[in-house]
Amino acid sequence: MAKSSEVEDNATLNSEIIPKKIDKENRSQTISVYDQIRPKNEGSFMSTVREWEKMAGFKTPIVWINTIAISLAHALVLVSVYFLIIDGRYYPKWQTIVFQCLSIVLTTFGIGAGAHRLWSHRAYKAKLPLQIILVIGYTMAGMNDLYQWVRDHRVHHKFSETSADPHDANRGFFFAHVGWLMTKKHPDVIREGKQVDMSDIDNNPLIQFHLNKIMPRENWVVSFFVLGEGWHNYHHTFPWDYKAAELAFPFNGTTNLLDLFAKIGWAYELRVAPPSLIEKVAKTKGDLSYHKE
Repeated sequence: MAKSSEVEDNATLNSEIIPKKIDKENRSQTISVYDQIRPKNEGSFMSTVREWEKMAGFKTPIVWINTIAISLAHALVLVSVYFLIIDGRYYPKWQTIVFQCLSIVLTTFGIGAGAHRLWSHRAYKAKLPLQIILVIGYTMAGMNDLYQWVRDHRVHHKFSETSADPHDANRGFFFAHVGWLMTKKHPDVIREGKQVDMSDIDNNPLIQFHLNKIMPRENWVVSFFVLGEGWHNYHHTFPWDYKAAELAFPFNGTTNLLDLFAKIGWAYELRVAPPSLIEKVAKTKGDLSYHKE
């Protein structure tokens, strides 16, 4: 549940960042959020593009390298679907299909159980062998480095649906899911990201190895299958619950895998919201659709 200090922070950040004012030749002029973080000295062509972005209503400048890379990734998926399903002339070997399925499970497990539940929320503890598996899975997913993922997610929870939220839902469905990867961060996001406590990540040797030796920055790939990461409301109510969801099987593959590793002792001290607390919150603040396991 949100602490009172977090509620106050949210209230403060519900409005856009206060525009800076400058005085030039005795005239008061307002600098927009867009212009505050607009790249400088990009040349005449990009200056024209930036003016178009402003007229189109973008709050922050587009990062075109990310936008092109993400668009191409989705285009390749559509092309692959065409050749595999519609055209029918190309069909992968069964070994390729098995490898792909295992890769999907490993990468989503690395994101959900690793970056999200273990390192962002510390919802459970993991021994080194499991941490290595999680780092490998996360790295294979091709996302940003772990430090940035954890930092942005902690800021997202503290300032959810405000201008300091990296994927602020108030800026629309597309922005909240994909668009935030295609634009520069709002100044509020940058400011609060510098304040969030990341000492546990800084002091984790495995993550530091991942950051310094393995993971390149700005390497974006969108994941379609999330293995139990979609229970947004429950997770925001109980972010420390390792399940990240009210229900487990069959809709929470990451939880099922964590339970498996818990049985062999590689995952332990799994934190869970007590059923009595869930029921109490559901009755007082929920939509009366509480499900008992």
